[in-house]
Amino acid sequence: MTMRTLTTLSFAAALLFGPTAAFAQSGGSATGGSGGSAAAGGTSATTLGTGGTSAGAGGTGSSLATGGSAAGDNARSRSKVNETGQGLNGQSKAMANDGGTFSKSQTKTKVRDGESVESRTKTMSHEPGSKPVKSTTRTGSSTGQ
Repeated sequence: MTMRTLTTLSFAAALLFGPTAAFAQSGGSATGGSGGSAAAGGTSATTLGTGGTSAGAGGTGSSLATGGSAAGDNARSRSKVNETGQGLNGQSKAMANDGGTFSKSQTKTKVRDGESVESRTKTMSHEPGSKPVKSTTRTGSSTGQ
């Protein structure tokens, strides 16, 4: 091979692989989650949600996990995850009540494929004769794209 052929091949390789390398560097990842607990009297409730997404040369990938539990009289909890056309949505709710005393927690988590993760948890507990105790926690992050 001549020097001119090597230069042409090198230039062609730079054109072929250059954009791929630049795309791989422009990717990123985002993770996040929130959780919380509430308790009053003989009741308690806890929920948690976490998610992640990444983008790169190979495409995008996302995950989401959520769950909750409650303890005490009339305790119940439920969780669900739905796939949308743009990512994942998850929600968990937990609640227990004993007469007028109750505890509840709710977490909502959203993952946008290759873009962002957001999560919010709200908790509340109450005993008759006192003010309700409330709390909200939020987190969020993005891939920077």
